[in-house]
Amino acid sequence: MADLANRTLVLEGARAGSATVSIKMAAPAYRLSLRAKADAVAELSQALDISLPETPKTSTTSALRAALWLGPDEWLVIDQGESNLMDACATVSAPHSATDVSHRNTAITVSGTGAEATLNTGCPQDLSLAVFPVGACSRTVFGKAEVVILRVAEDTFRVECWRSFADYVFGLLDEGARDA
Repeated sequence: MADLANRTLVLEGARAGSATVSIKMAAPAYRLSLRAKADAVAELSQALDISLPETPKTSTTSALRAALWLGPDEWLVIDQGESNLMDACATVSAPHSATDVSHRNTAITVSGTGAEATLNTGCPQDLSLAVFPVGACSRTVFGKAEVVILRVAEDTFRVECWRSFADYVFGLLDEGARDA
């Protein structure tokens, strides 16, 4: 299990934005990259104490945990608590692959009335509320970086990216906020 207390945070305390957008680093979280066939979903959901979504571009949340559908057999599980996701998966007998990616990823929160426009400066996907409602998620690109976007509220998005792209994504978001 990744040790959140001893982690060196990328862009710790960084904030950016404009009059209509706030951009800041999200709190540290545990992350699990999960792959499994359909017959393992129920057992994994029970072990992780969250229903793994089976509909494209959707997520489920339970307390401090979220499960994001990334593909027909792939999820990103994010836990902002003190849970050991790997230990939970170790109890599952159904074939699956679980990888702790807590140190690989970081997250940026983009919120405010201009959040959608800010993200659309670097993301070609339609993020309008009608098409991308609260709870929607998608693996996509932002500029030249692969990201996972989760809409957590009408005016708030969580942008997951690899730590090595954090400076780039944060800077591009800041530019987008000024344009939005």
